Amino acid sequence: QVHLVESGGGLVQPGGSLRLSCTTSRYTLNYWSMCWFRQAPGKEREGVSCISVTGDRKHYREAVKGRFTISKDNVKNIEYLQMDTLKPEDTAVYYCAASERVIGTSMFSSRYDFWGQGTQVTVSS
Repeated sequence: QVHLVESGGGLVQPGGSLRLSCTTSRYTLNYWSMCWFRQAPGKEREGVSCISVTGDRKHYREAVKGRFTISKDNVKNIEYLQMDTLKPEDTAVYYCAASERVIGTSMFSSRYDFWGQGTQVTVSS
């Protein structure tokens, strides 16, 4: 069974930065496309940013373009989501997801096979 583990969440003031990480033991991220989703209280889960298997294609939801950066280090077997200029509306539980089926990028959560437990990001003064 694949376990993805996220880290890096926390409380930050508006305008601040956080870097989320996602990794797994026993398996390699090299063959998976990856995506970050988030879910705020009372709202549906939404895709935030996705990266292709090889890392050459990236996709961001409009609300985070220019502020968030996704990357994938296949040597270290870890994926990152660098979040800058955070806003209160970015507050949510952030989930890492991996897909064996998606080659490019996709923000459809049903296409992802493995999920992490989530990490809380709170943006507040």
